[in-house]
Amino acid sequence: MKKKQTKRILRIVLIMASIASLWFVPWILVKAWILPLPDSVQEQLEQGIDHGLDGMIVYIDQAGKAPELYAAGWNDRKNKIPADPEALFKIGSISKLYLAVAVTKLVKENRLSLDKTLADYLPELDGRIENADKITLRLMVQHRSGIPNFTDIPGYWEDTSKGNKETLELVLDMPADFEPDRKYSYSNTNYLLIGEILDKTLGNSHHQFIKTEILIPLELNNTYSLLSEVDIDHVMSGYYVGYDDDIKFNDFINPAGSMISTAEDVGIFIRELNDGSLFDEGEQEIYSSIYQYEHTGLLPGYSSIAKYHKDIDAVIVQFANTSGGYTWNLSEIVYKRIVKIVRKAHNGE
Repeated sequence: MKKKQTKRILRIVLIMASIASLWFVPWILVKAWILPLPDSVQEQLEQGIDHGLDGMIVYIDQAGKAPELYAAGWNDRKNKIPADPEALFKIGSISKLYLAVAVTKLVKENRLSLDKTLADYLPELDGRIENADKITLRLMVQHRSGIPNFTDIPGYWEDTSKGNKETLELVLDMPADFEPDRKYSYSNTNYLLIGEILDKTLGNSHHQFIKTEILIPLELNNTYSLLSEVDIDHVMSGYYVGYDDDIKFNDFINPAGSMISTAEDVGIFIRELNDGSLFDEGEQEIYSSIYQYEHTGLLPGYSSIAKYHKDIDAVIVQFANTSGGYTWNLSEIVYKRIVKIVRKAHNGE
């Protein structure tokens, strides 16, 4: 009897704990999850706008079907300009995929070695970055270096237009977060350093290498390395919760996430990356050993998700031009529901 009572009490405690935990979950997220799944992607985007996102763009490329573009909300909320599915967008850390491909191609050409260290490539940093003589290029690509993340340093986001050298100063002489290859920890500093290594190896900007070796062959005519390369009027506005002004003019020039693109161009890139068409012989094996085939991006005013879904043979790219608060969680919920809608249609449900 006593044992049964204990179990009953434990069950009640667990139920009460579950109920109590709901008070700490923003109700807008709960609502976004529990609403009936719409019949169309467009309806789902409209729901996302109703939940608080300013503007959204979605690109879907499913095998056997013509690619589809969707948009909802505002491209520019002040001037009441509707979201444009072909607008340029700050893709943030999705940029890292392009750099990883560049590394892959140079490794295949024997111009880079994944096993050489940071000290080998940038000897001036030996003694300024802990374990520089143990951190290999492979570990930097994989975020297993232990180098502190410059975007976590207080004050960084007050001015994101700093050059690589000035940005790198934020983490020089800091202790490592962990010993190399002990664990995974995402650090934008890894890719800033990779950009520097690429520039030194190439003798010129890695941006040009990416353009020549990736963008031009894939005819990605609406993808750029830097905000300064585009007409700002063609860039989707960006908004931060609690701040009224458009922040699309804020520049982010470090290799960790500086690229600008359209949803369609990102989708084409993701498709070519995943099916191997992007690679020359022997390159895909190298890439698969060092990095992933999908990515998200997050900058003030901009969040993006780009993934390939093998079970439905579909690339789905989503852009949302609102950040801060719970908007990232919300954008993830909307994305997952869009995938469900596409999957249901694929399965004839």
